[in-house]
Amino acid sequence: MPDRIDSLQREHRTFPTPDAFAAKANVDSGWLEDVAGMGHVEFWERQAERIQWETPWHTAHVWSPAQRVDGSLTVPTAEWFVGGRLNVAWNCVDRHVEAGRGDKVALHFEGEPGDRRSITYRELQREVARAANALTALGIEAGDRVVVYLPVIPETIIVTLAIARVGAVHSLVFGGFSAEALRFRVEDTGAKLLVTTDGQFRRGAAVPVKANADAAVDGVPAVETVLVVRRTGDLTPDLPWTPGRDVWWHDVVPAASDYHEAVAFDAEHPLFIIYTSGTTGRPKGLVHTSGGYLVHASWSHWALFDSKETDVYWCTADLAWVTAHTYEIYGPLSNGVTQVIYEGTPDSPDRTRHFEIIERYGVTTYYTAPTLIRTFMSWFPDGVPEGLDVSSIRLLGTVGEAINPEAWVWFHEHLGAGRSPIVDTWWQSETGAAIVAPLPGVTTLKPGSATRPLPGLSALVVDGDGVEVPYGGGGYLVIDRPWPGMARTIWNDPERYRDAYWARFADQGYFLAGDGASYDEDGYIWLLGRVDDVINVSGHRLSTIEIESALVSHPGIAEAAVVGVPDDTTGQAIAAFVIPARNRPREVRLDDFRPEPWRGLADAMTADLRTHVATAIGPIAKPRHVFVVPDLPKTRSGKIMRRLLVDLVAGRALGDTTSLQDDTVLPRIERILAH
Repeated sequence: MPDRIDSLQREHRTFPTPDAFAAKANVDSGWLEDVAGMGHVEFWERQAERIQWETPWHTAHVWSPAQRVDGSLTVPTAEWFVGGRLNVAWNCVDRHVEAGRGDKVALHFEGEPGDRRSITYRELQREVARAANALTALGIEAGDRVVVYLPVIPETIIVTLAIARVGAVHSLVFGGFSAEALRFRVEDTGAKLLVTTDGQFRRGAAVPVKANADAAVDGVPAVETVLVVRRTGDLTPDLPWTPGRDVWWHDVVPAASDYHEAVAFDAEHPLFIIYTSGTTGRPKGLVHTSGGYLVHASWSHWALFDSKETDVYWCTADLAWVTAHTYEIYGPLSNGVTQVIYEGTPDSPDRTRHFEIIERYGVTTYYTAPTLIRTFMSWFPDGVPEGLDVSSIRLLGTVGEAINPEAWVWFHEHLGAGRSPIVDTWWQSETGAAIVAPLPGVTTLKPGSATRPLPGLSALVVDGDGVEVPYGGGGYLVIDRPWPGMARTIWNDPERYRDAYWARFADQGYFLAGDGASYDEDGYIWLLGRVDDVINVSGHRLSTIEIESALVSHPGIAEAAVVGVPDDTTGQAIAAFVIPARNRPREVRLDDFRPEPWRGLADAMTADLRTHVATAIGPIAKPRHVFVVPDLPKTRSGKIMRRLLVDLVAGRALGDTTSLQDDTVLPRIERILAH
């Protein structure tokens, strides 16, 4: 039988769109009727009219799929809006100023130490122009690559837009990555310029960064300049400096002219290179181009987040992740919204920091990761603490991985006041923007489901032979036709692009997402996690996401991560790592950490949790091992690094941990497992 993934859990709760929301939604039933008869190319041509082009396209779409020729497979190629020319940064900034909205706030910035700054679109236009002129003076030209190694500060958005404005190619790197991870990206892109800081604020401390940046570019001949933003100043003294190469931002950018003439570039001109995390093998540098990407990002932000003139929008992602590229930079700014960016972690200095920010700026749209929602559940099981007002929220969103139904319900009730729709989005670095997600004005929601593909897009759940599975079945999630926001290739490695995404289902022409999924009885799509995370227990291929959702539905559990570990009898056994919702042992410093209370909790809870999972899903899904832990290893983007938990249980050396949000989590878990 073709390989499928067993989908065992069912969710029957539904949440129709509130009438008051539906009555004012950007996408309503009438809008859907208007586009219903369009082919997908015609649909995207209509959406491309939302942005401004200096030169219109002459051909909307060209597609050459992977084909078998003389025993080998060709590399697929896609083009969108061929012949069209535009400037992406102009569409995100200048366009709004020329339309008379220059005094509207573009960015409310809040730093971790509490410093604040609000920037209007007119001010942003001037800052981007200065940065673009400074880049030109530093020798940056169209097609050059610039690596940006910065935290979530206004300069990150300013320089990103400036790079796009001059036609260079940006590659943003998470500020917590190691020198080795940064060096790989600098070398692979052949970057001419690195933009970094003297230091960054992390969990209340000023942490030096420049030495990491220096190590990353040491001996790399392509790098001509390191542009340094002063962020921590005297708090990180003894700054390493290389005369002739290193340049202060405050010496060159403010002195540059605040006028810059934007030049249009071809729709297929590269805009950015974004690297996959590298959790398995060598990171892949995915190349996104200008026209198709901006059309997909701009329309999907407008439709999914019901973008309004009066909104204050907050996407909590680090600016280096693709989530932020699309839904914190290009999507929101192309639609002229006011948004919040926050530098720090959710618990700096207090666990209520996000709620305070929502109240301070009147945030109306809050887009975050399921991991953070589950963390809030563990901190505040009864909801937002009294005295904090989050009533401005009218729309919520989730991204990063599938959200557990109970976390969805907590989010809906406590941050959404039981009335705010939740936009559960599925997409990847490879897709550029959302593919499967609800439209908040028309879609009936089910907790935990990303619902259906968006208009103009198509996705299927298929078995190992590429045959669509019936409703109720699970398998591989594929995208069955090209789309504007798709990555065009892997930088310097088109054959890997073909092999990673197109070879498996080349005969059908499907893009392999790498995620498992299932249909429910209504045809809604449910994400089951990465195919690599599927656990094979006695021949049953089980989704980690479903088992985690069952565990989180237990009132005593706030968060869970499930992994498969080697077992001589069943092939793999299920190991569950859970965080208690209440009655947690007192947390202490790592050097004082005692595992005994956590192991005692596991002894007390294991039988109950196994029974709970057996009831919710079935006996085959009962965890063999239950470990109660104070936290889980998560990236800054909110994803749980399950492979590290497998390594811990198996006693293997840990892989790359540089993207972890908190590097004390793994040693704590290791001590719990030691006995």
